[in-house]
Amino acid sequence: MARIEPLPVKRWPAQMRPALAAMDPPEPRYSRPVLENRPRSMNTLGTFAHHPALAQAFFTFNGHVLMATTLSERQRELLVLRVATVRQSSYEWAQHVYIGRDAGLTDEEIGRIAWGPNAPFWTPLEAALLRAADELIADGTISTPTWAVLAGELDSQQLLDVIFTVGTYETIAWMMRSFDLDFDDELIRLHSAATDSTHVTGTNT
Repeated sequence: MARIEPLPVKRWPAQMRPALAAMDPPEPRYSRPVLENRPRSMNTLGTFAHHPALAQAFFTFNGHVLMATTLSERQRELLVLRVATVRQSSYEWAQHVYIGRDAGLTDEEIGRIAWGPNAPFWTPLEAALLRAADELIADGTISTPTWAVLAGELDSQQLLDVIFTVGTYETIAWMMRSFDLDFDDELIRLHSAATDSTHVTGTNT
């Protein structure tokens, strides 16, 4: 049970409407994440509903990271899933497995994220992105060797987006773990359905 229960939608204050609208950046590069047959993070949103002013400020930031980042969606999800792994945020991981798949990551690649930057088959840039997440979380800075790889392929805006993507999802992981958020019922159902499909068909999901 969560330390502070998320508010159900019927009890959300009116200020949550403009807070949710703030998620849409003025100049998006990407569409909103797919909603059909995907978890909708209602426990996360219900927790933010306790503090609509904070929600609006954070959603403005989060909306940029999700939809206006100068990184590719694949690069963004490599960073997010690595943060979830390092921070042991099972909720964040479960949510972004679906978003990562929609961004083009295979299940094999998603599994390899848990092994980190030294796992085989990453490109040099992808390994550097995963290593940057590890270094920012552990040391608060990107090391010189990792920076050299990133700066060799990314421009200044992309480098900023790397740092702020890690920071965004580091903060969300702090919130999810500190509030001890439960998985949403729909997330449990989706996971169960995927597990049943794997058992029946023998395919990876």
